[in-house]
Amino acid sequence: MSAANALFGAIERSDDRPAVTVDGASLRRDELFAAAGAVAERVRGAGAVAVHADASLSTVVAVVGCLLAGAPVVPVPPDSGPREREHVLRDSGAALWLGTPSAEDIGLDVVPVDPTARSTFHAAPASDADTAMIMYTSGTTGSPKGAVLPYRALAASLDGLADAWAWTPDDVLVHGLPLFHVHGLILGVLGALRVGSPLVHTRRPRPEAYAAAATERGGSLYFGVPTVWSRVAADPASARALGSARLLVSGSAALPPSVFRDVAALAGQPPVERYGMTETVITIAVRADGERRPGWVGVPIAGVESRIVDDSGQPVTPDGETIGDLQIRGDTVFEGYLGRPEATAASTTEDGWFRTGDAAVLDAAGYHRIVGRRSSDLIKTGGYRVGAGEVEAALLDHPSVSEAAVVGLPDPDLGQRLVAFVVADGARAEDLIQHVAGQLSVHKRPREVRLVDSLPRNAMGKVRKALLTD
Repeated sequence: MSAANALFGAIERSDDRPAVTVDGASLRRDELFAAAGAVAERVRGAGAVAVHADASLSTVVAVVGCLLAGAPVVPVPPDSGPREREHVLRDSGAALWLGTPSAEDIGLDVVPVDPTARSTFHAAPASDADTAMIMYTSGTTGSPKGAVLPYRALAASLDGLADAWAWTPDDVLVHGLPLFHVHGLILGVLGALRVGSPLVHTRRPRPEAYAAAATERGGSLYFGVPTVWSRVAADPASARALGSARLLVSGSAALPPSVFRDVAALAGQPPVERYGMTETVITIAVRADGERRPGWVGVPIAGVESRIVDDSGQPVTPDGETIGDLQIRGDTVFEGYLGRPEATAASTTEDGWFRTGDAAVLDAAGYHRIVGRRSSDLIKTGGYRVGAGEVEAALLDHPSVSEAAVVGLPDPDLGQRLVAFVVADGARAEDLIQHVAGQLSVHKRPREVRLVDSLPRNAMGKVRKALLTD
């Protein structure tokens, strides 16, 4: 059996339901793989293939076609600028461009993707160790790095999540997330195909579109980032429509406690949270039958191990408070950074654990809470180590606050001082400082609150803190 057959399960599985629907356009499972087969015929043997990964049926067909052909997929964001796109294409060694050609000359042969095309192409021989995707990191430090993901990493993560979330062919998955990230593409497209559950992609994650999918398409499993769930909570009619869903899932950032509570009150259940990154796919998740707490991402999925260590490499006390370095080991972990052996070596410990670069805490039940990136969210102030995420959660629990980001800025006395950038309606900076001091230890209160109109975010809704510290 080829790696693609193993990834997708029984490709020729009979199912009269639409396998994938994007913005109203649908393909049954047999139609999807026949259309993907036509792509596979064009790209087989081409090496890495760049895919214009917009939210379209063509993107799904292109990605599946490359995987059938054994050609590594390089998802390219549709809004990527010329410099970023040039770097990704050059670094990945992409031989072809699939999808809508860009406005500029990209220097590659363009292969149009036709969802109505049909072919009986059979999956090319490949092993589960072969490269399925080369996904580029956000590039917060230096140029984006290509994370090499083998077929086995995708399959291991999706199987672990199917187990954790009791995900079956009876589910209908609904989301409107970008198709160039782990969340939207691997979980949100390949996960549905592997499990055999229909996917309804709403093109954009609008609350009314999520609600319509519940009433018109039988949506039972929903994916979103905190920004999506915040908008759902602000639209009571749409949130109530999700009351028929079996499971709501939030990821890519911590879910604010107020959004957690509002969604629970309106939809009848709060979202479960999960954790992952480009290099590891998804590794930790709250189970469908597990306890749900805002900001806590649960336990390792099947086949994954985690550990949180202090600066000397020793495990931290599982008290829910002590912060350490989160490390991961298991089949979901990538093969390394493309063409960057030194970066790959630096990301791996001597005993084989991947250094996520995230700071986290662990409690006695084995639940994880992500504090944030060690480089930007672990703040050392006045001799204390403070996680920005905990302070942000406290700020977001204030009724006037809709957005919050906490950074550490240089301070001659404290080393770093806690500064919060906050979007709030009618609240004074001093009131917000006292609000945090009343919820957390006094040393965790912001020394300064800057009221702003909005926070800079990337395509997945994560705050771009480098722009704040600059």
